[in-house]
Amino acid sequence: MREPFVGSTRLRLAGLALHAYTASGTVLALLIVIAAIDGDAVRALWLGLAALVIDGTDGMLARRLRVKETIPWFDGAMLDNIVDYLTYAFAPIVLLWTGGYLPSGTWGAVLGALPLLASSYQFCRVDAKTEDHFFLGFPSYWNVVAFYIIVLGLSPVATGVLLVVFSVLVFIPVKYVYPSRTKAFRSLNLLTTAIWLASYAVLLAQMPHPNAIVVAISLAYLVYYAGLSLYLTWRRRVA
Repeated sequence: MREPFVGSTRLRLAGLALHAYTASGTVLALLIVIAAIDGDAVRALWLGLAALVIDGTDGMLARRLRVKETIPWFDGAMLDNIVDYLTYAFAPIVLLWTGGYLPSGTWGAVLGALPLLASSYQFCRVDAKTEDHFFLGFPSYWNVVAFYIIVLGLSPVATGVLLVVFSVLVFIPVKYVYPSRTKAFRSLNLLTTAIWLASYAVLLAQMPHPNAIVVAISLAYLVYYAGLSLYLTWRRRVA
């Protein structure tokens, strides 16, 4: 029988440091909320970019450091879900509410609640991340939705429509690409995601007057991501 992997003390310490790295996302969520309350949407979005970078790298590092084996008593997946809910759902909705991007009054509160409720459901689904490394249903990228609402200066009505549509998409079983893990077109996915992250930073640096070409490049990634996700979902169903 193969002995369980334990690893060195140095490796375990590296794993603990990695969990702290992931947990730092909770601090970023707090800072996003503070920036939102201060009325500084651009600062909030820069912090959101930092959260994206952490979320996009901690999983790969965790697999390399084999943290499930070196620190088996700590649930890194639960930590990741907590951080993602705060940075991808809760903080972005606070940003939209405080920034006046939602309709005022009761309707705004209802529309703001929809993503939070839908994401609460999704983060508790055991199959939210499939065995073949996809997200099942719209993967609660409310930080991305908020980013485009702010950068494009969308109206409260348009914002409300987007929140309703994407909240519904959480429950529709389309398999969305997990950029760092989905095997199909993985190299291209990583490259295009890196370009998108760069365009995110450039657009923020250009605020409040983002360049139309950079906006187009950024939106082209969304078209690619959605189109590939739909194609791969269809291909697996007809296979």
